[in-house]
Parts: sequence; C-alpha cells; structure tokens
Amino acid sequence: MFPIRDTQNSQKFPLVNLGLIAFTIYVFIQELFTPNIDLFIAEYALIPAKINFFQFETLTPFITSIFLHAGFLHILSNMWFLWIFGDNVEAAMGHVKYLIFYLFCGVAASFIQYLFIQNSFLPMLGASGAIAGILGAYLKFFPHNTIDTIIPIFGLPLIIALPAGLMLVYWFFTQAFNGVAAVFTATASIGGIAYLAHAGGFASGYITSIITRKG
Repeated sequence: MFPIRDTQNSQKFPLVNLGLIAFTIYVFIQELFTPNIDLFIAEYALIPAKINFFQFETLTPFITSIFLHAGFLHILSNMWFLWIFGDNVEAAMGHVKYLIFYLFCGVAASFIQYLFIQNSFLPMLGASGAIAGILGAYLKFFPHNTIDTIIPIFGLPLIIALPAGLMLVYWFFTQAFNGVAAVFTATASIGGIAYLAHAGGFASGYITSIITRKG
C-alpha cells in the first residue's frame, strides 16, 4: 500500500514543508560527499549507548538524526510521504507551529525507540518518526480526505482512492504490530526499520495535533 497523491490540495503555499524537504536533501548531499561517512554518521546520528541526559552535547542527535538518511530509497520514500501529507498539516497548524511540531515528533519517535535499545551502538537516523507524526496529525485533521493509493492485487499495481482514515489507521497498526513483535523477539527493529519509532511518532503526532491546530 503506497500513497501517490492527496486529492485535497491545501490551497496554501507550504513554505516550511518545502524548506524541510530542501534542507533534508541538502544534508543528504553532504553525506554523499563527506570525506568520512562513518565519522559523519557517528557525529550526527543518534547512537543510543552514547546518550547521557546530563551532557547536553550527547542529546543533540535527537534533532540532527532526523535529517540523515541511509540511502536513496530511504530519503526518497520519506520525502514523498512528507510531500503528500505535510502541506495540509502545515496549512492547518500554521508555519511556525508546524516546524516545531515536526521536530517534536521526530524527537518523541526517537526517544520511544531509544527506550528499548539504550545499550545499542547501532545508529538511528531518518525522518520517518517525524513524518509519522505528520501522518498522525493528518488523521486527526483530515480523516475524510481521500488518498490515491497503489495496492498490489494479484500481482498487479492498482490505484485505488482510499479514505485517509482507513489508510492511516492501517499503516499505524502495521507499525505497532511489527514494533511489538520486535520487542518480543528482542530486536530493536525488523530489517533495519524502527517500527516502534514510527508507531510512537504517529501516536505523538495524533495526540499533540489536538492542541496545535492553527488559531
């Protein structure tokens, strides 16, 4: 199930959303051309075992890791979701609240994942948790919008218009189910995907959006 467009345009220029996409792409380019990618990731990604809540400098990766990505598919899929859903949420919240909301959801998602892997030296990176928060807010604000979605049926990719509520609730429960499964199998993620961060970001976004709507 993969969304390709939101059929309800926000009718407002998504200044912050476009800025977030542009800045994330800029950071990814810096990753590609840095002389030492391992050092770059070690400095800016979130490495749970290095977190010390009494040393501020070890906490900044909760923010910086949001803008890092592990490869082209990782950043393309994340920016695609942000492009589709972010403009409507920004229009509902306003520019400044939207930016703060995005960063908050990214931090909340990473923190929830961190709680289960505090001794891990594997780097956490990516905007998925923050974008999951955007999806949660979209569900709160626009549950009756429709999303043109690619769904494989008998091996054929069909485009079906689905209610946003149906698609996003399904997405959340798949993330939560896989996250719980990862906990019970003593793994932080499945196939490198931080499902608990996704589910946590989504829940944080949905709950927080109740008090962050514009006006």
